[in-house]
Amino acid sequence: MERVVQYVRGNFFAGEVFADLEDAQARAVFWCQEKAGMRIHGTTQARPAEVFTAEEAPALLPAPADYDVPLFKEAKVHRDHHIEIGKALYSVPGDYIGSQVDVRADSELVKIYHRGQLIKTHPRMRPGTRSTDPSDLPEHKSAYALRDITHLIGLCAGHGENIGIYAERILDDPLPWTRMRAVYRLIGLVRQYGPAAVEAACAKALDLDVVAVGKIDSMLAKAVENIPALMPVAVAAGTARFARDPSEYAAAGPSAAGRSAGAGTTLASRGTGGAASAGTGVANAGTAIATTRTGLANEGTGAAASSGTAGTVGVGAGPRYGRGVQLHLVFSHPDTPENTLQPEAREDAR
Repeated sequence: MERVVQYVRGNFFAGEVFADLEDAQARAVFWCQEKAGMRIHGTTQARPAEVFTAEEAPALLPAPADYDVPLFKEAKVHRDHHIEIGKALYSVPGDYIGSQVDVRADSELVKIYHRGQLIKTHPRMRPGTRSTDPSDLPEHKSAYALRDITHLIGLCAGHGENIGIYAERILDDPLPWTRMRAVYRLIGLVRQYGPAAVEAACAKALDLDVVAVGKIDSMLAKAVENIPALMPVAVAAGTARFARDPSEYAAAGPSAAGRSAGAGTTLASRGTGGAASAGTGVANAGTAIATTRTGLANEGTGAAASSGTAGTVGVGAGPRYGRGVQLHLVFSHPDTPENTLQPEAREDAR
């Protein structure tokens, strides 16, 4: 394999100048097909392109539809025991801090090599996440690790009291080495925006109990670090969810309360008087109707008596009191022999 690489380097691109990557790839394909592939090989005494087509191509398996192209990259092991590949973090044993390592990353695995030796393997992580093996970190807070963390806190406190407190809050973790990168970012914000602006932003974030360097960066970018924070207002237990705060209403004085009470009393009085007057009027009307009916009954009785017809007057009360007295006049005509005789016969009978 090494001899092939030397042949390609010495016969293809040594001394050549390419416009760009696409130009280099196109000329490499032409060189392989027309020159290197069609030359007479010194060992086989045959053309490589013809041998490949006749003997090797039929033995090859079909190429997969989606080929997983790996990523090859060099990375530096930082003081937080991690390297960055594809915007994700992967831990490396502490013995390699400060060293350059070679990385091969595909869609499944990330393999880390140091001087050709595989030293760590991680599953591939999505951007913004990390894969940390606890065995890569110090089991105890060694003097070296403590010195680094203490140095960072002291460096931040030198720019401002609240910046130092914020750095302590960031590093308050069982594995503080994994949070050192965030403190380095905070120090970078001090260099970018100045200590005074970062100090004000950290003070505001501490008041709201928000520990995230990204929020500090956002406040500084929007220049809102000096705007007072709106603190949450406690809501009394049992208060309706959408009820307004009592302070949003105008306070009513004693005179307003008295006017409201007087108006209510007046309305109640009007209602009571109106109902009583209406009831009395209805009762009077019922009494008048009853009197009229009594007069009609008397007239009927007198007429009956004057005509010589004996009758019985029945007086009965109506179904409801107060709506008048109903009089039922029942006239009885006994079927006696005296009543059945003719006038002349009655006269003779006398």
